[in-house]
Amino acid sequence: MEATAAAHRVVLVGAGFGGLYAAQALKRAPIQLTVIDRRNFHLFQPLLYQVATGGLSPGEIASPVRHVLSRQRNARVWLAEVKDIDVENRCLRLDDGDAQYDTLILATGSHDNYFGHDDWAAVAPGLKTIEDATEIRRRILLAFESAEREHDPEERRAWLTFVIAGGGPTGVELAGALGEIANDTLRHDFRSINPAEAAILLLEGGDRFLPAFPPDLSAKAERALVKLGVRCRTGAMVVGLNGAGVTVRSGDRVERIAARTVLWAAGVQASGLGKILSDRTGAPIDRGGRLIVQPDLTVPGHPEIFIIGDLANFSHQTGQPLPGVAPVAMAEGRYVARAIQSRLRGETVPPFHYFDKGALATIGRNQAVAAFGRLHISGFFAWIVWLFVHLMYLVEFDNRLLVLVEWMYNYITRNRGARLITGGR
Repeated sequence: MEATAAAHRVVLVGAGFGGLYAAQALKRAPIQLTVIDRRNFHLFQPLLYQVATGGLSPGEIASPVRHVLSRQRNARVWLAEVKDIDVENRCLRLDDGDAQYDTLILATGSHDNYFGHDDWAAVAPGLKTIEDATEIRRRILLAFESAEREHDPEERRAWLTFVIAGGGPTGVELAGALGEIANDTLRHDFRSINPAEAAILLLEGGDRFLPAFPPDLSAKAERALVKLGVRCRTGAMVVGLNGAGVTVRSGDRVERIAARTVLWAAGVQASGLGKILSDRTGAPIDRGGRLIVQPDLTVPGHPEIFIIGDLANFSHQTGQPLPGVAPVAMAEGRYVARAIQSRLRGETVPPFHYFDKGALATIGRNQAVAAFGRLHISGFFAWIVWLFVHLMYLVEFDNRLLVLVEWMYNYITRNRGARLITGGR
């Protein structure tokens, strides 16, 4: 349905999973929808680690937002960044103008959290953007290139030591992919070094990897990583970091690890827009910067403002915040779209309820873990499920086909065709 000039104005900020699913679910609503994002594409973040390790190219996991919504007559897309929110006048202050709204949906996601050590970001990149992924890819490949020409044994060992901080899904997937690169992909590419001698260290501050998964699957994931040559350490906290290595504390023991490549997967912080909205409305935020929302995902005292995805702390269902994963954001996006349409009809909707479809994480070739309620699976079958689910969640059919072909090629040849060093040395 095409919106008229007097249609209800819905402004949606953020074209990630939550935002895009909300926008598409509003396709037939009698509204004027404005989608605002500072990037012109939707990014499939769960596969960023494959860009970072040369398995896929950036364009295969990103889709232009204008193209995705091109046939949605009630939607328009603005490339802009929100700087402030005038709650009283229902107006967003952009970097190049204003945007008036009747209903506002904020889905601006999160960024890496260095827990007060923001200077570490330059030394240990996280994995939230395309630029992060290509930078990590550059550092990984340059490390092997530098080791090839290094004559000093200690320096060569430092170049061939890779430290990943954080044992959640991102850290586990990065570690597994690095193990495959060292053992298979680069096996015949160098003359002075043996890539399989690379030391890959995965550090987790808690007592087990994949803490959001059941303990039995955490243990299976760790065993699969060890088979790939990954050294797994729990109870290990990074307390110091520079270009030459990391300082790690394990209980009362503090040690220095010489490593030229350190990758960060140890935590996230909600978008800064949450703090801005909290200041303007008095709405509470948690330690991670997430807004504590009402049962209908609105801001307390402001039913016209919805918060979804990583920016929202929704604890009404279990007493614990829902995890910051794509399925949660998508479900919240669809719920908000229904709520807006119900309001326009003068109806009400029940509180948001998330149905947990399960959790998936891949470790490497033929290895993954999956939890679907009481059903826990691992190994090859879980890996097949992981492949299918991620293909289906890709936004465009063209992208699904490209990724499927690339995965088949990589599986047969054990090669990673996107091993490009870009961005200079």
